[in-house]
Amino acid sequence: MKNLLTRRSIRHYTKQAVSEDLLNRLLEEAARTQTMGNLQLYSVVVTRSDEMKQRLAPAHFNQPMVTEASVVLTICADFNRTSQWARCRKAEPGYDNLLSFINASIDALLYTQTLCNLMDEEGLGYCYLGTTVYMPQQIIDTLQLPRLVMPVATLTVGWPAEEPPLSDRLPVESFVHQETYRDYTPLDIDRFYAYKEQLEENRHFVEINKKETLAQVFTDIRYKKKDNEAMSAGLLDTLKHQGFIS
Repeated sequence: MKNLLTRRSIRHYTKQAVSEDLLNRLLEEAARTQTMGNLQLYSVVVTRSDEMKQRLAPAHFNQPMVTEASVVLTICADFNRTSQWARCRKAEPGYDNLLSFINASIDALLYTQTLCNLMDEEGLGYCYLGTTVYMPQQIIDTLQLPRLVMPVATLTVGWPAEEPPLSDRLPVESFVHQETYRDYTPLDIDRFYAYKEQLEENRHFVEINKKETLAQVFTDIRYKKKDNEAMSAGLLDTLKHQGFIS
C-alpha cells in the first residue's frame, strides 16, 4: 500500500497483467467520487489489446509506456449519455456548450484522481498522460468517440517495474493563500523556487539545454508559446467537432 507522500509516476511495468476483476472493482469504487448533479459526466475506455495500444500511441507522442502498460485508460468528459437519457425521457438537453464541457471535464478529472488514489492503495503503478489534450482528434477517431464526448485524461496502468525517485514539489506556502490571493514578489519567487532550481538534476537540465535558467527550459523548449497556440487551436477545433462549442 502506498501513501500520497510517496506517490510516483510509473513508466515501466512488469509483464504481469492487471486482472479484469481488480480493474473493474476499482473503476466501480471510483464512481463514489463527487459529481455534478449526481450525473457522472464521464466515461472510461479500457484498452488492453496490443493493436489498439499501437493505434493510440501516436496521439501520445509514441511514449513507450503506452504500448508496454497492461492497460491504457482514456477518461472522457461525456454529455452524450446524459443527453440521450434526457431525450428518451421526454426532456430536451441543452449541453452542447462550453460550460457543459467544463462541468463534464471536472467530473472526469475528479473521477480520474479518485481512481489513481485507489490504484495506489492496491500497489498498482500508473502514469497520467498530459498529451491527451494535445491531439485529441486522433484519440476520438481511434476510440470512435461520438458527439459530446471528449478525452481529457489518459492513464497507463500496470504493476511497477521501477521505483523512481520522488519528484520535487513547491512548499505549501507557495500555493495556499489565506482569505484572499496575495500576489508574488520577486523575493517570494526566489524563496519558493530555490529548492527546485538548486536540485542537481535541474541544474543539469539547464546545462544540457544551453539555457541560463530553469524557467527558460520550460518557456523556450518544453512548453513553447507557438506550440501552445497551435495545440490550443486544435483543441478548439476538436471541441467544435464534438459539439461543445459552435
